[in-house]
Amino acid sequence: MRTVLLTTALCVGAVAALTAQDFNWHGRLAAGKRLEVKGVSGDVRAVLASGAEAVVNARKHARRSDPDEVEIKVVESEDGITICAVYPTPPRAREENNCEPGERWRSSTDNNDVVVDFEVQVPAGVTFDGKTVNGEMSAEGLKGDVQASTVNGSVRVTTTGLAEASTVNGSVYAQLGRADWTNDLEFSTVNGGITLILPGKLDTEIRANTVNGDIETDWPLMISGRISQRRLKGTIGAGGRGLSLSTVNGEIKLKKGTD
Repeated sequence: MRTVLLTTALCVGAVAALTAQDFNWHGRLAAGKRLEVKGVSGDVRAVLASGAEAVVNARKHARRSDPDEVEIKVVESEDGITICAVYPTPPRAREENNCEPGERWRSSTDNNDVVVDFEVQVPAGVTFDGKTVNGEMSAEGLKGDVQASTVNGSVRVTTTGLAEASTVNGSVYAQLGRADWTNDLEFSTVNGGITLILPGKLDTEIRANTVNGDIETDWPLMISGRISQRRLKGTIGAGGRGLSLSTVNGEIKLKKGTD
């Protein structure tokens, strides 16, 4: 794994420029590779690229903090490319803020109010993993698998592939083009509704839970256990693969798309 802070350097066959407010990166990613974009404060919005080249643009702005203190770092790994907004490490932090692929990523803001908004173009066949904490998370019109998450903001995903999505304060909307996942898929929020659209031919073991809201499904279910409007466990089609939908304050809708 190699970490690169882009200024005007050539990296991974791509040219990148970094100024006080702007970041621009582009490079080729083969189908099956992963593009990760990780923010803390700000939106992450991804759309389908027009060709084989991935593009990541970012805009930094703040009211009182210095945008130059927040670095946009690029990490190259065997799986693909990871791009993070890395804030200054707080004085009392036990570990340095960093940028790493996967879950091992730390970026405490410590009252830094710099907002970094990412605009991303993802090539067909490339997996997209988008994360932020305070901001909207969207990945629309993609042609690959998607993982999308935030904490304070809504999540919206549309893809011809598979997807998972989560937030805490906001709604979750996801439309998937495939229903042949192998591991369990999870969609979750706390304060918001969940709408999940799947192809009409569906085989899954579903668990859906809400406290303040209803559960609706377009598929007939073989119910396991007691019937409840707010807690559901059952089989759709031949069952098999697991699907989890969970919220506290909001409704859950499982809807049929087109095959």
